[in-house]
Amino acid sequence: MQMWQKLIIVAALTTLIVMAGTIVFFNNFAKRRLIISTTTSLYDTGLLEAVEKDYEAKHPSVDVNIISAGTGIAIEHAKNGDADLILVHSPVQEKIFLEENWGVNRKIIAYNYFTIIGPQADPAEISGKTANEVLDRIVAYGDSLADQSGQTKIWISRGDNSGTHAKEKSLWTAAGYDYAVISAKPWYANVGSGMGHTLNVANQLSVYTIADIGTYLKFYSEGTISLPSLVTEEESLLNVYSVMAVNPDMHKHVNYDDAMNFIAYLASPETQQFIGNYGKSDYGQSLFYGTVQPLKDKAPQPIVGWIQSAAFIEGSECPPQYRNGSAELYG
Repeated sequence: MQMWQKLIIVAALTTLIVMAGTIVFFNNFAKRRLIISTTTSLYDTGLLEAVEKDYEAKHPSVDVNIISAGTGIAIEHAKNGDADLILVHSPVQEKIFLEENWGVNRKIIAYNYFTIIGPQADPAEISGKTANEVLDRIVAYGDSLADQSGQTKIWISRGDNSGTHAKEKSLWTAAGYDYAVISAKPWYANVGSGMGHTLNVANQLSVYTIADIGTYLKFYSEGTISLPSLVTEEESLLNVYSVMAVNPDMHKHVNYDDAMNFIAYLASPETQQFIGNYGKSDYGQSLFYGTVQPLKDKAPQPIVGWIQSAAFIEGSECPPQYRNGSAELYG
């Protein structure tokens, strides 16, 4: 083969490589970005990574980006226009988000429970008690230690305005305590961080804390922590997850169409089954349970009644005034 022929072949191959690279670049560049602001308790379990992979496989023109933080921060991202939708678990904060016109089309998509964990020896003797009894015993035990000038830290809180932190505060209130007083006790500590870090700190200090069961099971099954679950699966420990699109009237640039497509995807029977099956093989039980069909069927009871009591707003998962042309989500 003569030199000029080799040069032509090299030039042709170079052109093909450049063209292929350009096509890949523009295909990636052309993808629509969907930003999801969510709580660490969903992200730390690995569920959202699995959902992201499944969704992108079915919607190759969309690039899902997940921002993980506590619910309070996740909501702030959305209010600032830095997210297209939120996936959170704090009904009180969600209600305010809707009322202030930041969000639309709220859909309850899953539930599980919070759990209270602690040392194997359980020095406060909380195992098997109700949440109110647990907190009474924590206070009595903590105060007794403080009086003896011994170990003082027995309770670790996320302290980060997350959904888990909001649940903890509501439990103290329901048990008849002033949270401001409790959180100032010498035996009470805030870490101001996510669920994973809080679990690690509680494990290192061998103290009590509250966690969502999904993150707890992942960390416990992997051997990251050894603290046992002592209290769970009562009504007061119900943990309900909802998704909302950011209101395009508040932020014109948000990817509203793909956000609504993603909400419909989460509410679909296939994804609800996917959510319900997640974790079964690895952890011996589901980390989350789908809510869409149970809410339609109003069964099983009493769990559906618990969900409605804990997470409904004005008798609905999304009152009509906050539904932005998406009635099919609520049929």
